Amino acid sequence: MAAEKPLVLITDYLSESGVEAPVLESCAEIKLLQTHDESVIDQYASRAAGLLVFHDIKISEKIIAKLDRCLGIVRCGVGYDNLPLEYLKSKGIKATNTPGVLNDAVCELAIGMMLSLMRRIPESQEHVKSGAWSKGLFQLTTTLAGKKVGIVGMGRIGQDLAKRLEPFKVNIAYSGPNSKPVPYTYYPSIKDLASACDVVFLACPATPDTDNLVNAAVLEALGPSGFLINIARGSVVNESDLLYALQHKKIAGAALDVFNNEPNPNPEFLKLDNVLLTPHIGSATSETRVAMTKLAVDNLEAFFTQQPLLSEVHY
Repeated sequence: MAAEKPLVLITDYLSESGVEAPVLESCAEIKLLQTHDESVIDQYASRAAGLLVFHDIKISEKIIAKLDRCLGIVRCGVGYDNLPLEYLKSKGIKATNTPGVLNDAVCELAIGMMLSLMRRIPESQEHVKSGAWSKGLFQLTTTLAGKKVGIVGMGRIGQDLAKRLEPFKVNIAYSGPNSKPVPYTYYPSIKDLASACDVVFLACPATPDTDNLVNAAVLEALGPSGFLINIARGSVVNESDLLYALQHKKIAGAALDVFNNEPNPNPEFLKLDNVLLTPHIGSATSETRVAMTKLAVDNLEAFFTQQPLLSEVHY
């Protein structure tokens, strides 16, 4: 008789295609709750061995407190700012994430957003589709080659992004808490980085130190010909300051994959013609989601068999 699989609760949801499900079911009994209602969680809490978090929905201390047999929290994603880390630490509950396997997809989107923003690709398609081309030429746009590109956060994703940018004939610089052994110019201050660059990517984690890191002063330093691309977290940007900068052409444009209030971003962004908006799809490819889920499953199995965790979150 086959051994009973451990129960893993998922409080949020899988992708629409459901590519993750077969991978998950190979190691555990999966209960897809799609709710944070404590009365629903109560029905399964007594025998749940783990909690799997796919998206950026906040996981409360109350939810964790109900999982008295929980061996660990597995975040299927790189960010873990939605987990109550101090509470987990106080309870001796470990957590893991899935770094590395999503770098390709995130960097591809970041570069695609940059080029779409600078060359106004969505608008140029509409120029053809609407028939406007027959009435006049499309506006001139901006070349990337020869520009200076800054990256805020030279971690795994930042370094992979920099390598992908090199063939575009750009000069690369970065900022962060410390300099790294990379062949790019380091600026301790994000304001100085913005002042020196034509394009700034945000690729840093969401922490108390990066909360509202990009503010009016940074945007002023980036200037009216500068572009901002955010693939990090919405909390890294002061959205009121960004909206003002975009509305008053203090910067040339912004491409945003993340927002403070997801999935309902500030409607003022929707009125602007100098923004490119995507619905937090940095890792949203079938191949990447399967790879992320496989790493999450490997971490789950490590929890269940008391083996070393592959990608433990240290706190």
